[in-house]
Amino acid sequence: MDLNTISAVVPLNGRADLASWKPGAAWLAGGTWLFSEPQPHLDTLLDLSNLAWPALTLDDSHLTIAATCTIAQLNAFAAPPDFRSATLIEACCRSLLGSFKIWNMATVGGNICLALPAAPMITLMVSLDGIAVIWTPDGGERTLPVLDLVLGSQHTALEPGEVLRAIAVPVRALRRRATYRQISLTPLGRSAALLVGTRDQNSFALTVTASTKRPIRIDFSEPPSTDSLASAITAAIPHALYHDDIHGKPAWRRHLTYLLAEQIRGELFEGQPT
Repeated sequence: MDLNTISAVVPLNGRADLASWKPGAAWLAGGTWLFSEPQPHLDTLLDLSNLAWPALTLDDSHLTIAATCTIAQLNAFAAPPDFRSATLIEACCRSLLGSFKIWNMATVGGNICLALPAAPMITLMVSLDGIAVIWTPDGGERTLPVLDLVLGSQHTALEPGEVLRAIAVPVRALRRRATYRQISLTPLGRSAALLVGTRDQNSFALTVTASTKRPIRIDFSEPPSTDSLASAITAAIPHALYHDDIHGKPAWRRHLTYLLAEQIRGELFEGQPT
């Protein structure tokens, strides 16, 4: 879509150029959402592509994913054999419905910062203890769990002029067992519920997204029973927190959340040694 209010597209060549942000400007990465509908409040696009951040960097402690890493680049990550949770990467990438053209342009950071309830990169990063690395306008840096970065539908904790630089995923999180469940109102529709469960020894973490307005994570220090899991979901997610849009009503999303959470619990614990 042509954005007829844009008067300047500014390529950024270094960190110092990030200070050129001003009200009415937007960071441009893949642009798959930015160019999908009118943006009358914008007059400037600040193009991040020249910064050439490495898409994926793996060391002994973290997998660091650049905010400008595309969905295609993330999906192509060749995980070491002991990264058992890496199966979530392809699953969450495929939950982002789109053509190969979208996959090769849409970015991990853009999907997170747009903060839609069904954004699967949020699901992935919350379930894997992802930490957002945020560059501030004064040249500083701060970090924040992705769980706390996303506050609601299209609402994040980013301050004006801040930019998401990367997400750091701990290697220990990638070594956990994991499984997920995703469901949509239609066969190729936007996710109505997208849940992930991870297990490390007896500990268990359930991440709930898409059915809720913001990501919810519930942690257990020991294997939960059916009843204790349901009780924990009830305590963590009040009815008002379930999302309501054309892709599903809150009561249905709530039902799916309990149903899929129990399926995840059963897969990770029932019949398995603890």
